[in-house]
Amino acid sequence: MVASLKRRNGLVDLFYWIWDGFERTIFIGTKFSFPARFVSPFGFLGMLTFVTFIILGISGALLMFYYEPILDRAWDSVAKINNTVPFGFMIRNIHYHASNAMVLLAVLHMYYQYFSGRYKIRNELIWFTGVILGTVTILEAFTGYDIIFSERAELALSIAASLTNSIPVAGPTIRDAMFGSGFADFILRFYTQHVFVLPIVMLGLMAVHMPRFLVFDIPMVMAISGAIFITGGVFPVDLGSKFQPTVPPGITVPEWYLTGIYAFLRTQYDKFVTGVAWPAMFIIALALTPFIDRYKKFSWKDRPIITAFGITGIAQVMVTTYWGFYISPDATKALVARLVIDPVFFYTVMLLLVPIGFGFSYMMIKLAKEAERKAKLVASKGPHKVAQINLSGKWINWLIVALLAFQVYLNIAAYNAALSGMKNFSLFLVGLILMVFAGMFHLYRHGLSEAKKIPTPPPQAATEIPKPIGASPDSATTLLGKENSSSITASNAVPAPEIKTANLENVREPTVGTSDLKKP
Repeated sequence: MVASLKRRNGLVDLFYWIWDGFERTIFIGTKFSFPARFVSPFGFLGMLTFVTFIILGISGALLMFYYEPILDRAWDSVAKINNTVPFGFMIRNIHYHASNAMVLLAVLHMYYQYFSGRYKIRNELIWFTGVILGTVTILEAFTGYDIIFSERAELALSIAASLTNSIPVAGPTIRDAMFGSGFADFILRFYTQHVFVLPIVMLGLMAVHMPRFLVFDIPMVMAISGAIFITGGVFPVDLGSKFQPTVPPGITVPEWYLTGIYAFLRTQYDKFVTGVAWPAMFIIALALTPFIDRYKKFSWKDRPIITAFGITGIAQVMVTTYWGFYISPDATKALVARLVIDPVFFYTVMLLLVPIGFGFSYMMIKLAKEAERKAKLVASKGPHKVAQINLSGKWINWLIVALLAFQVYLNIAAYNAALSGMKNFSLFLVGLILMVFAGMFHLYRHGLSEAKKIPTPPPQAATEIPKPIGASPDSATTLLGKENSSSITASNAVPAPEIKTANLENVREPTVGTSDLKKP
């Protein structure tokens, strides 16, 4: 499949005109790279996080048309969006799952940069602002699901208010500023923080955090968007129960990115220490990592202590997150008793996990380093064939046609599902449409890169050295000389012209004699 990238039409010229105009904007300091072949998404997880931020901005703006930030109307307005407003169910699911995807991508992006040592090449400021940006991202997601004012949101608000109030000196002032007096207008305050204050702070941090070169991979962007849509179709977000002060609350837990702190609070230890001081220490330790890491190399195998501490931290977060979700199944106990976690058992496990996790991780890193050294020794002894899957232009064309036909079918199926009221299924199909488009675009650029490759010439047959007439098999070697016969091969030997000699005395032609050859 051969395609020319030099062809232009009016739309392409308009695109280039707009793109050239960006040189006078902030984009003059940022270069976007559109890779012509597949690039590992781990290298541009930050860009994918920014894409989810754009999705959140668009879907959130659409939800603002119908949401009412009033205490006794907030939940009802969300229920109206979910059940009555056309496509409101889809927009709300996209917004919710995109918020979870943004937090997850931000965490993956941070740990990838941590283990790859990217903060060492004069990126200390980028790393520092990234840690703050991740914290603000969690706050943005937290304020988002609180303004629904369901039973789950009321639990999160009560915990947040008590934690804020536990801060020495400035705690009560911060609580009044964020929640208001008596919670009469806290929804309006959280709504303002969610749609205006925190996004402005995030955009300002992004302006400093973004590097000069950004990878914008269109198939991966479509794949991430499709994954959000598919998740919304398979796992639709529950509206929850409306909070009513006269009704006893049920058992619920916060979102997954807050259950770790929730587990510490359930030990009934000091609120400020468990809910404020320890998370702050974790964030400060991450922010100071570039100044603590004194290794000269970047690989995680060459930085065993830093890598082991990172793995131990992940293990701590995973254990506390699981513990935050756990609730005693014994229904005979009181509600508070089912939520309380034994502090002795909990903190004993946490303290033992640090040396055990660090020691085991450090040992495995050393073993991995030794295995890498042995692999290099084995690889230096000879080349090894690498299995590859190369598709011909014919197969690429057929795959693109098949994906295009499948996408047309998905569009028709999604439209029919939307008409019949199957909201989950239609959202799922829209996600599949984006995923198929991502695969089709990737196959197209793969075909372009294959078309640019110069084909390898076929191997030529070896050429033999001609032998004189009547010569023995070893006469060619004798003519070339015994000293050079071993160094000349059939591939580089030049065939000599064949010369035939005739003895004039033996010529039997009567008209020709030796006298005819004499000079006149």
